[in-house]
Amino acid sequence: EWLLSGHSPIKPRFVKCCLKCPLCSKFVASDEVEVHLVMCLTKPRISYNVCVVCVCDLIQGDTIARLPCLCVYHKPCIDSWFEVNRTCPEHPSD
Repeated sequence: EWLLSGHSPIKPRFVKCCLKCPLCSKFVASDEVEVHLVMCLTKPRISYNVCVVCVCDLIQGDTIARLPCLCVYHKPCIDSWFEVNRTCPEHPSD
């Protein structure tokens, strides 16, 4: 699949589309992946304040687990989740 990239109004260019970001799961044009990854790795994540498994606040002192996708949960919650499921609760298609 190819994506029309609007870098120039006179001479549009086509880029090979689309790679899935392993951090946020967005699809990004292959020539923009490096910049996108830097932004994903450096932006603050505000979603770290709630465990979506139990829907309770994550508070200082809680034992947490961070998955490869960088999602964070209470360790006991995600351990229980993985007894039944094999994917991140927020990224079930990965």
